[in-house]
Amino acid sequence: MYLHIGNDYIVNSKNIVGIFDLDNSSTSADTRDYLANAEKNKRVIYCTYELPKSFVVCFDDNDLEEKVYISQLNCATLLKRYKASFR
Repeated sequence: MYLHIGNDYIVNSKNIVGIFDLDNSSTSADTRDYLANAEKNKRVIYCTYELPKSFVVCFDDNDLEEKVYISQLNCATLLKRYKASFR
């Protein structure tokens, strides 16, 4: 199953490691460091240029790397879509 995470971006549900609220999780220094490191290593994919509300961490089977998708959708919406994909 696949999860639509915003605009034209779709990820495989089985590859999702976590869905995180950007407002709540970015208050932690560890999360800020993680996102900065991912940005530096070109693993961040922006799904929108609007105000970002969440980020989705996925493990890609093809190149065995994790990718971080920045989305304008909030965590509750993505979680509902994720759960619906397994029904």
